[in-house]
Amino acid sequence: MWLGYKTTLINLSGLTIGMTSAFFVFMWVQNEYSYNGYHTDADRIYRLKTLREDRNSTGETTPYLLGEEVKQLLPEVQVLTRINPNGGDEAPVITIDGQQIKEKNAATVDENWFDIFHYDFIEGSAQAFNSQPYSVILSESHAKKYFGTESPLGKPIRLDSIDYQVQGVIKDYPPNSSFRYHMYLPLSARRANPELRESDDTWGMFGYLTFVKIPATSDPLDIAPKITDIMTANHKRGNVNIGLIGLKEMHFEDDVQFSVFLHGNKQTANIFLVLGCILLGIACINYINLTTARASSRLKEVSIKKIVGAGKKQLFVQFLTESILMSLVALLMTILLIWIGLPFFNQLTDNRFSFLLSDGSLWRLLGFTLFITVLLTSIYPALLLSSFNPIAIFRGKNLLGLKDSLLRKSLVILQFSISIALIIGTVVIYRQMQFIQLQNVDYNKSQVITFSVPGRLWLEQYNNGQSDIRNSIKQKLMAESSIELVSALNGGSVVNMQFSASGGYDWKGREQDFYPPIAPFQVDSDFNEMVNLNLIDGRWFMPHSIGDQKNVVLNETAVREFGLQSPTVGQWFVSPGITPPYYLDTGVVIGVVRDFFYKSIHEPIDPVVIKNEPGYASTFLVKTAAGRHEDALHVVERTWKQLIPDIPLEYQFADEEFDALYRSDRKAASLILAFSLLAISISCLGLYALVTFNTERRTKEIGIRKVLGASEADIVRMLSSDFVKLVLVAILIASPIAWYAMNRWLADFAYRIELEWWMFGLAGLVAVVVALLTVSFQAIRAAVANPVESLRSE
Repeated sequence: MWLGYKTTLINLSGLTIGMTSAFFVFMWVQNEYSYNGYHTDADRIYRLKTLREDRNSTGETTPYLLGEEVKQLLPEVQVLTRINPNGGDEAPVITIDGQQIKEKNAATVDENWFDIFHYDFIEGSAQAFNSQPYSVILSESHAKKYFGTESPLGKPIRLDSIDYQVQGVIKDYPPNSSFRYHMYLPLSARRANPELRESDDTWGMFGYLTFVKIPATSDPLDIAPKITDIMTANHKRGNVNIGLIGLKEMHFEDDVQFSVFLHGNKQTANIFLVLGCILLGIACINYINLTTARASSRLKEVSIKKIVGAGKKQLFVQFLTESILMSLVALLMTILLIWIGLPFFNQLTDNRFSFLLSDGSLWRLLGFTLFITVLLTSIYPALLLSSFNPIAIFRGKNLLGLKDSLLRKSLVILQFSISIALIIGTVVIYRQMQFIQLQNVDYNKSQVITFSVPGRLWLEQYNNGQSDIRNSIKQKLMAESSIELVSALNGGSVVNMQFSASGGYDWKGREQDFYPPIAPFQVDSDFNEMVNLNLIDGRWFMPHSIGDQKNVVLNETAVREFGLQSPTVGQWFVSPGITPPYYLDTGVVIGVVRDFFYKSIHEPIDPVVIKNEPGYASTFLVKTAAGRHEDALHVVERTWKQLIPDIPLEYQFADEEFDALYRSDRKAASLILAFSLLAISISCLGLYALVTFNTERRTKEIGIRKVLGASEADIVRMLSSDFVKLVLVAILIASPIAWYAMNRWLADFAYRIELEWWMFGLAGLVAVVVALLTVSFQAIRAAVANPVESLRSE
């Protein structure tokens, strides 16, 4: 009786864990594949993308004027709309109750935006938003953030130095939206600013994301060349080709150099889809193994029912109903676990999934999970149990033949093959994440504070021949004992530098049409001391040296790709100067540094050209004294308020910036690790099922062996060896599969670890140890049992 209750509990636990895990995985995958699909006519909406041959780069932004020309010249474009993300320096500063808040998730849109894209208005309307230039639309959460429980409709809100009026409140963006903004401003307000209008009305300013809606009968491949012709006719500096990418395909776009959107990885989504099916499959295999393992306890029930006239069909329906009821009970427990575990899953995935009883898509997902579970767990056990031959059973013949035994062992091999492959994957992913963390370890990122002077403020002062703010900030900070060193650079980040250039560079031996992408670093002379670049040839810039301002330091990739001959140091090198209009500086190469990671290791390292141009460096790196992070931060905040009182300070530590760069990789790694542990745990239940069945079937054999002198250790060894053999077979099957899969996964990184034999050996060892621990409990229990009990009926 106890064995029956225990089996039922294991069955229920395995199915519940498997269904819950699979549901979370399927929910995440469904979200990835459904990005932007909720917009009306999403299949007809496309975003313009640019291939700039002069920079050898692909971008998602276009000039404002291109949209104006397309609207006039291409009647096949039904609707065109543009968005200008107000991020970084352009983020509006909101003044509320004397406090200044920088709204990072704001965007400027034109009058057609809400005609193309779907938003649920809680209050107000798009018509009211378009009716006057200084309107604003807030998300539901930010309306509460700024106005509390009161209705914000019609109320003023001060952005920078201008009063806007709230004309609408919309629901927060869903988790499958690329447009993650909480504030929308009208383009008419931006166009009312003469300086911004003048900037936008140039073909060289790529500041807008442009979307078009075309008829269902039109081919985007026919429209893209026409837009390219318009661009070519107006943009005079370099050839720019225009392409179109579908709104629903935008989330998996992977060739854009810099994007304002959150992008996914289709390969990762496919991996998780397979992982979800594996988790559900392993749980169902457990059910089959456990159900068939205790089939012998139901022999008399089945035999008596057949003798009194029950047909095979009736028995099949009975056992099928039992499986369905078990799955339904597991579904109820799954719903409870989903409700409990959803906040933790949201925290793990950094998303905002919700489980609402009114959400039909989630119920469809649950229904799909239940259908697969019932299909896998009911058919085989019901056929098996309804097909017993009572006469053969009463004559003492074996219940199950060789084929069934082989099937059960095959299922356990399959389970452990999957588990071993997952262990290998977990080890490889951990090593790759560790490899990422070891990049740029030459300086302690946790002790470095980074912040940037707003570009418009810096540019205004620089154009007026002033650099007082940059110098003043550095002088004031260096005067404090809590700060060891201050340096500055361009690009906004030393770990995710997005600037790229190509034209204006020249060197000895350069082919006339060779314009490689170059990462330009404008730094001060303290930059090398801050980040500890490895100088392998020549020297670094001398402090306060006017003669070094036109010289350059290159990385190894630059020397290699430029084809510079040895000795490299001393060769002439031409680079763009910072004095307009596009002056060129002719200097020499004074040093070469080892390649360092200045962006994600998913991307290859480009040639780096470093110049000593502190006047162009607006991003500060502040190294704090050991143990004095808080003091240094107070100094930075005080200095900022003294020199730039009208703009709130935005800062972060360099290690936070570095971690954010690989957040999606870490999320994927954490998910795979969590679900791999679940899969391994469920597999152990499957192995326990086979041990239970095997020891029950061999009870009399074990008793006879003990009577004939076999020791308890001999019995444990005999029972364990069979299962260790199954695990060894699983290792042989899993290793090549895992090798292929992880090679595919690592291919997404430009710089990666190599697969080594010990990773596979470690996974095999873990599997063997886990199997032995699982088997040992039941094997030892059978070995120490009194043989008299098992042989009493003989």
